[in-house]
Amino acid sequence: MDFQLNDEQRMWQQTVHDFCATEVKPQAPEMDKTASFNRDAVKKMGPLGLLGMNIPEAYGGSAVDAVSAAIAIEELGWACGGTALSIAAHNSLGCTPIAKYGSEAQKGKWLPGLASGETGLGALALTEPGGGTDLLGGVATRAELEGNLWVINGSKAWITNASLAPVIVSLCRTDPGGGSKSFSLLLVPTDNPGLHIHPPESKMGVRASPTNALSYEDVCVPGENVLGDVGQGLYQTLETLDGGRIGIGALSIGLARAALEEAKRYVQERQSFGRPLAKHQAIQWMIADAATQIEAARLLIYQAAWLKDQGLSYTKEAAMAKLFATEMAEQVCRNAIQILGSYGYSTEYPVERFYRDARLMTIGEGTSEVQRMVIAKRELF
Repeated sequence: MDFQLNDEQRMWQQTVHDFCATEVKPQAPEMDKTASFNRDAVKKMGPLGLLGMNIPEAYGGSAVDAVSAAIAIEELGWACGGTALSIAAHNSLGCTPIAKYGSEAQKGKWLPGLASGETGLGALALTEPGGGTDLLGGVATRAELEGNLWVINGSKAWITNASLAPVIVSLCRTDPGGGSKSFSLLLVPTDNPGLHIHPPESKMGVRASPTNALSYEDVCVPGENVLGDVGQGLYQTLETLDGGRIGIGALSIGLARAALEEAKRYVQERQSFGRPLAKHQAIQWMIADAATQIEAARLLIYQAAWLKDQGLSYTKEAAMAKLFATEMAEQVCRNAIQILGSYGYSTEYPVERFYRDARLMTIGEGTSEVQRMVIAKRELF
């Protein structure tokens, strides 16, 4: 496989980078400080194709290949971790299940507005307050079929974009009997009575991306709001998460890249013991390690994305890429703070924000420990 970008991908990379440098990166400090969503920039992303990367052109999407999608999310991560998280979740988690498993009616109703951004961003509700990443045993939200209506009761936690979404793809237990076929994905419009979107969480990082808890109290949706077949929700979710992990890995590379750029700029200007910091071997080694790890992580991401584009299995490769890229980003951002010293710990410089944003990446979309479980299962059994 050849990971050299083609002309179209290089043009796309430059276009997205230029947009991010102008519309996203300059606003990132203020968005973080005020925990505000960058609505102005996101409004401009629809025409650029950034909101429809996983949506077919027939429904208004840009339908870019998986490598191009990873390129875009990396650039967004370089500009603003919070904004990047919302756009990654919108594309990979909110739009993908509808585009991949939805009926023609479902796709026609929801995808055009999501691709343009006119109706809001997509959201996927999996995690529950007591469940964490244990989907099989931790999903208690139930949906019971009463006539032609699903009646949903339960709660979700840590849902990205919930307050921005016109519809939330919700994983519910539709068979109380248990087992892997006990779950279904249901489309829940956010204006439905009984659906309560709680105030945004106060978070350490990615503060420009809103995260909310949800409560479902006798929320009724039509029977046809099931995505695909009843009982396939767990399998659909796991496939969706594979793609989402590529996005989180790409986002992490963007954060690490931004941290490395800031560290390089600083060490070439700052004097220590009569010479620039860049002349000290200890600093050089941290810069060299960061540059090497970023390149290695990007190749892992591209490999997983390439496999996805070929229609091949990429579960293990996505887990490897996500594991390596997210842990790499945390280390690179940590070292950037170390290089800047006291300035790195100050909000005067952006590296402390990069570190806070990167810290989530080893948790969301499956923790590092879960990624190791996925990899080991496919290596050993």
